[in-house]
Amino acid sequence: MTVFLGLIIPFIGTTLGAVCVFFVKNELKPLIQKSLLGFAAGVMVAASVWSLLIPAMEMSGSMGRLAFLPAAVGFIIGILFLLILDRAIPHLHIGCEEAEGPVCSLKKSTMLILAVTIHNIPEGISSGAIFAGIVSGNTNITLAGAFALSIGIAIQNLPEGFIVSLPIRSENGRGKAFFYGMLSGIVEPIAGGITVLFASFITPGLPYLLAFAAGAMIYVVVEELIPEAAEGEHSNIGTIGFAAGFVLMMILDVALG
Repeated sequence: MTVFLGLIIPFIGTTLGAVCVFFVKNELKPLIQKSLLGFAAGVMVAASVWSLLIPAMEMSGSMGRLAFLPAAVGFIIGILFLLILDRAIPHLHIGCEEAEGPVCSLKKSTMLILAVTIHNIPEGISSGAIFAGIVSGNTNITLAGAFALSIGIAIQNLPEGFIVSLPIRSENGRGKAFFYGMLSGIVEPIAGGITVLFASFITPGLPYLLAFAAGAMIYVVVEELIPEAAEGEHSNIGTIGFAAGFVLMMILDVALG
């Protein structure tokens, strides 16, 4: 039950964000959207460092000077995994007119959902990886620290669920916009559950798995969130949002971990 709750918390964040389409009439102002994108990037970077990479290296302490190796290898594989997904799945980033990935005839709303789904996969993997550490009894990961990660992801999922639902509302109405926004987050508990099951069979691979999740999350930050937050005027707002998200996630992880 504890693991299930930890995996479902980020999905709840996305769902609560999508609910906002029923109450907010206008599109988000660019300044607000930039600050929210920067905030999400800050949360993900801090989570990657404090909740994933540092524990991965601590678990590999017996390797001495090579303790960095599992973290480095897992991180690179995580980057490559998201790069492959980015190339293989057709998707459309918010605010863009040209889709990425293979050429297809999917609707704009569908490709927006696919873009957020790609974004959410590493978040689900990261939650699953850290709760897999709890299940395996690893002393480098605390239950409070694991929930800090889930809560941090849920907090940044709130604006994300809202941002992805808004463009869909104009084409499909509020009900479908909420449903699609919520649907974009369901991949997180699914990916997290698969990760927990996978890690239970390969416990020694947990440091690689944690670093893999970190690499996947950093890919999303560098490829998507930071460019969108810095695009056009007032890019400093995105930087301020990044700092706020980073500090909040750092405080959550250190205070609760």
